[in-house]
Amino acid sequence: MKVIGVIPSRYASTRLPAKPLALIAGKPLVQWVWEGASRASSLDELLIATDDDRIADLARSFGAKVVMTPVECASGTDRIAAAVADMACDLVVNIQGDEPLMTGANIDACVTALANDEAASVSTPMVPLHDPVAIAAPHVVKVVSDAAGYALYFSRAPIPDRQRALPGDDMPGAAPAMKHLGLYVYRYAALNAFTAMPPSRYERLEKLEQLRFLEAGYRIRMVETNDDSIGVDTPADVAEVEAVMAARRQ
Repeated sequence: MKVIGVIPSRYASTRLPAKPLALIAGKPLVQWVWEGASRASSLDELLIATDDDRIADLARSFGAKVVMTPVECASGTDRIAAAVADMACDLVVNIQGDEPLMTGANIDACVTALANDEAASVSTPMVPLHDPVAIAAPHVVKVVSDAAGYALYFSRAPIPDRQRALPGDDMPGAAPAMKHLGLYVYRYAALNAFTAMPPSRYERLEKLEQLRFLEAGYRIRMVETNDDSIGVDTPADVAEVEAVMAARRQ
């Protein structure tokens, strides 16, 4: 089974200009993502997919393999599909370019989970979420899954809803909130099917691409992990990631 990891990276960003090149603890964001993904043992190949020469030149300088993709790619998923369009592989890993704390262990766990589950078309990680502020925050994506471990729904809203729990109801303890992390493993055919489908109803409402798979009937295998990650979209996120990195070095 051949597995290709792809880091989609574009220069434009409204909240953090030139985001892939933003320095975090003295190193560009895209380099942190590449170094973390390079620690995964399940990847046969690791690529950075971009449409920008500045990102491409930087990536090559630290040893990454680069694939140039069309400017008009509508999303990171479309950019990944374009990058692997002429490559033979079984699984494609979407390692989002704004996740500098994503671990190789998370990648390996999700690759293994999908490889071992013929009923699933996608796998993706989640971590238990206990902070009430984070549970309510719309920038933190939550997920609920069924008894077999397949995703039921993703939302920016607090799910499951604890405000309606009755006294003595044990559901809050039995069904903890779960944070969804920005990493996906696709079967090659599922990735191509995804890019051929129009955005779905709930995807447009929630601004969450993965809902397109669920609405189309694809099964998403959820993989619980303890390795949390933080997406970088603002200068405040950069500071938060740097604080986490500093704490890990202690």
